[in-house]
Amino acid sequence: MTLEIRAVDPVSRPAFAGVVTGVDLTRPLSAGTVAAIAAGMDRFAVLVFPDQLLDDAQQKAFAVNFGPLEQATGDLAQGAERRLAMDVNDISNLDREGRVLAREDRRRLFGLGNRLWHSDSSFKPTPAKYSALSARVIPAAGGNTEFADMRAAYDALDDATKAEVEGLVCEHSQLFSRATLGFDDFTEDERRRFAPVPQRLVRRHPVTGRRSLFLASHAGAIRGWPMPEARAFLRDLTEHATERRFVYAHVWRPWDLVMWDNRVTMHRARPFDAREVRDMHRVTVADVAPTLEQAA
Repeated sequence: MTLEIRAVDPVSRPAFAGVVTGVDLTRPLSAGTVAAIAAGMDRFAVLVFPDQLLDDAQQKAFAVNFGPLEQATGDLAQGAERRLAMDVNDISNLDREGRVLAREDRRRLFGLGNRLWHSDSSFKPTPAKYSALSARVIPAAGGNTEFADMRAAYDALDDATKAEVEGLVCEHSQLFSRATLGFDDFTEDERRRFAPVPQRLVRRHPVTGRRSLFLASHAGAIRGWPMPEARAFLRDLTEHATERRFVYAHVWRPWDLVMWDNRVTMHRARPFDAREVRDMHRVTVADVAPTLEQAA
């Protein structure tokens, strides 16, 4: 097989979201294949790998080609409550026994935060580099995932706004994002675990040098700004960055694996019938350091 990457939308978004063919992710990858995928990520930021019948071990073996895996410390279910291993995020509506969560279950309500625009693990001191999400069971309709290109969104800012965002530091926490939905059912341990962390608002890609906005629903404050002004400003930036011209909507098929670069994208899940199963497994590659320690 020969690896090939082509743009999903070569007319409107020629450099955002690519489809990868000619590779079997269930098998070990050569150094050349890993390098080609990494180059594809640098160009497209979102890559779709159709028909990859992965188990969790194979999915993790694929992801570690690109760096160390995160632990799923951002999930509510911890320890014996978890359905999956600690290095696999359970992006599903299922409990440990594989039953669909009740509508009022706090784990389901917390998970509804995935429908807000976000970047994975921006609420951790060292946020995520890549996420790789495998679709095991999908609902009959809905449940798509939308991705927004934060590079293109930054490029489209006017010069005055580019000057204003330069050097700003935001505070990110799941306490902020869940409060947007009216969810405040946190234990004291969870409040400590989700304490706000600082992140640059503008990031520079270490390979391409392109600048991008580092936004998320987890961002609830700007250091040195009054809270109302900061939240209004972040809301305006998010509205700009998620205009349809910057967005690719992925319609899932069983056994799709989609990988994206959290440093230069936001994403959100879309609604589906809560009585149906949506079982997605995500492994997450950690970035190299906190954003404040990386080159501006």
